[in-house]
Amino acid sequence: MTREEILNKSGLSRLPKYWDRRYVKNLDKLSKPEYKVKVEKDVWMSLRDGTRLCADVFRPDADGKFPGLLSWSPYGKAIQSIQRGPQPPESIIFDHSLEAGDIEFFVKRGYVFIIPDPRGIGLSEGEFYGIYNPQEHDDVYDYIEWMAAQNWCDGNVGMVGYSYFGIVQMLAAAKQPPHLKCIMPLSFTDEYYQHGYYGGVGNTYMSMYWELCPANNPVPWSLKMYGEKKTKELMSERSKDPDMAINSYFQKILTTWPPKYHTFYLDYLLHPENGPFWEDRSVKNMYGKVKVPVFLNSAWSPNGRWVTPLMRAFSSPELDVPKRANLEDYGELELPYRSMNEECLRWYDLWLKNIDTGMMDEPPIKLNILGSGYRYEHEWPLKRTNWKKLYLRNFGRLRWEPEEEENVTPDAFVHNPPNISSEVQSLCYTSEYLTRPMEFTGPIVLHLFASIDSEDANFVVKVHELYPNGERHYMPSFGALKASHKYVPEKSQAWQPIHDHSKKVPVKPGEINEYIIEINPSGKVFLPGNRIQLEIKAMDPNPAHKTSWTGKVQSMGPIPSAQSTCYRIYRDGKHQSYLLMPHIPNSPGENWVQSFD
Repeated sequence: MTREEILNKSGLSRLPKYWDRRYVKNLDKLSKPEYKVKVEKDVWMSLRDGTRLCADVFRPDADGKFPGLLSWSPYGKAIQSIQRGPQPPESIIFDHSLEAGDIEFFVKRGYVFIIPDPRGIGLSEGEFYGIYNPQEHDDVYDYIEWMAAQNWCDGNVGMVGYSYFGIVQMLAAAKQPPHLKCIMPLSFTDEYYQHGYYGGVGNTYMSMYWELCPANNPVPWSLKMYGEKKTKELMSERSKDPDMAINSYFQKILTTWPPKYHTFYLDYLLHPENGPFWEDRSVKNMYGKVKVPVFLNSAWSPNGRWVTPLMRAFSSPELDVPKRANLEDYGELELPYRSMNEECLRWYDLWLKNIDTGMMDEPPIKLNILGSGYRYEHEWPLKRTNWKKLYLRNFGRLRWEPEEEENVTPDAFVHNPPNISSEVQSLCYTSEYLTRPMEFTGPIVLHLFASIDSEDANFVVKVHELYPNGERHYMPSFGALKASHKYVPEKSQAWQPIHDHSKKVPVKPGEINEYIIEINPSGKVFLPGNRIQLEIKAMDPNPAHKTSWTGKVQSMGPIPSAQSTCYRIYRDGKHQSYLLMPHIPNSPGENWVQSFD
């Protein structure tokens, strides 16, 4: 069958490169774009406590009942159907909150697509308690059951969407709404504390929710948890933290009462250690409560912590449901999100319309190996991983062989607080030129012997592919660790360090400690003639901060310490600091996706 014949039979305009002709089947039965779209704006419903939510409903303009797709986030329903064409990140009007999904694609194929304003957002009643709050989990449950009872729904409901729209799906599924039949989080994390405090290091990444969530009645969850008196005390105490005290952006949030200004980031700042606030937003403790099929998708993202949580969830025996995992290239992002439309259709057709699309015949994990293409795997980390150690050496060298001589003078750099200097001091360790392609796919861990001259400090590390001309190539491998958050060996594995992020244990100044730092996993082929480079520093602002007069907080990245700190990095025979890399020496030919092209 020719490519054109397949497209005609399937009703699609493209055959995605991640589809494998060995497994994809019944394309002639795939839902076709045979309906027009009927739009109903501002449709109201009532939650169990009487709060009314407002939604936009997009459904096939035809009689009959159809499966429903719920797209839920606090980003506002009104903008999700805006007509302006797909926008890549370089667009001046790119908006990361346009993540509900491709409405017309699904509605034309016989699905009802619904986007509500959650409570306290847009036109809806009630108070907005911040992202992924426990009240929201119950609200999604109510909404799914309301959808199933409508005269246009056949009783089968799925959830759809990217980023927030994806993360909330597992939290909702753990509530077990009876009519929820499947979920497909197109971006996912199971541990929200480390998403915002990677390795315990705070980040201004979370400050973006102020502009993303059009709240008409925002209330910090802290106020609901603690009451006014304790919330005021926590705000006052946190405002005196040295890292907070020098930052006017944080002071505005911590000194405003009633606390209506940037309410979620206030919650974020008030909870710098892990605890009930974060656990209630993290599905890692709820896997066993999820009872519907799950398709987990993410990208090799350079920001946040995505891949490790996704693979941990997928690998958990507690998540005992039909499941699939997919990792794609972050560089393909356009919004509204459409890059996975065809895969979504196969998933929803299977579980909401009982059309066997071959989805469950495929191996369970599909990875886009950057530089090589899509490949199937069966486990994580890969069993055939050849773990290789790249040792830190003097003169900024990164070598496969360790240093044998003891008591070699350490390297050092000094972190100056942001109110003193904008210079980012760092240390770089670079490998020799590679003589052959080398694939590194899997977790990365840095074992770093270091001392600091203070009781706490931030470690920020990155792994780069370095071109011969000195240019650093895109890599998703970022890691961080707060020195006072202690390693827990009994819970850790060689490829997955675990730390106690619930409390700080002050470091003894000058003492040499081994810091075991998780780095975002890699899925990439490093090319001959290039080199591997490790960068160690204390802060990592976006270079744009040097030319921007406003919005500095958005470029700050990891929240820098307000204390001058000298870091000493040890890499001798007694202190063998090394980078643990997941080398994949070979991959069977049958593992590679055989596309229709």
